[in-house]
Amino acid sequence: MKVLVIGAGNMGLTYAEGMADSAILNKHRLKIYDTDPKKIETLRKDSRFLVYDNLEDCLPKADIVFIAVKPYHSDGLFNNMKSMLNGDQIFVSLMAGVTIETIQEKLKVKKVVRSMPNLPAQVGKGVTSYTESKEVSKVELIMVRTLLDTTGTSIHVNTETFIDASTGISGSGPAYVFYFMQSMLEAAQKMGFSDYDSKVLVSSTFEGAIELFNQNDISPKSWIDKVASKGGTTQAAIDSMEDNNVKQLIQDAAYAAFDRAIELGKK
Repeated sequence: MKVLVIGAGNMGLTYAEGMADSAILNKHRLKIYDTDPKKIETLRKDSRFLVYDNLEDCLPKADIVFIAVKPYHSDGLFNNMKSMLNGDQIFVSLMAGVTIETIQEKLKVKKVVRSMPNLPAQVGKGVTSYTESKEVSKVELIMVRTLLDTTGTSIHVNTETFIDASTGISGSGPAYVFYFMQSMLEAAQKMGFSDYDSKVLVSSTFEGAIELFNQNDISPKSWIDKVASKGGTTQAAIDSMEDNNVKQLIQDAAYAAFDRAIELGKK
């Protein structure tokens, strides 16, 4: 199985490293293509990769092609790619908002898997939702899922609507968490804690809460009830959030990302 990653940006390189470090490729080095001379120079020092700056040298013989460029770069890339392809290749898109139909039409191919990764893939904790065109067989889909799982876990969804929806939850979601963390950090610093102590307080609180959630079959609402006693400090904080409609604002933010993903697909 010859795997090519097109684009060595944050997400492309994350998947390239995850796949290269796994046993899946059976000692065959992963192929990676980019146009940035500095990136190419750095990548060529890494023995895990075969690095290319010319598509003709790597694309025609690839079995599975991960496309990890910014959506606004896709048209130019597709124009360069389409004369080098064959009907047996599988294309896995990591691009937000670019539909399966768009990729099929512009590349004149049939086998396309559309996915939505997220940033924690960089530390092996990513979650990737994915769906496929009808021409992708079950065996081929298992192969793709195995590759996606090298950066964390993956979730198969039935339609591209769920890919757009997962953009609003998991794709953009880490930024929501960081936004909340930043707010808590600033609150801790205003209370007089040092930068270091503020970071420990916030990061350990998040890590502990996530671990409790993952290790028990209890809803977040139930955990809130366990922490918040009537008339206590936690309840005062929750009441403040409820009074300021924070829950609805968070949901509105997730839908804003979802709606934007749909808009990008239409463009």
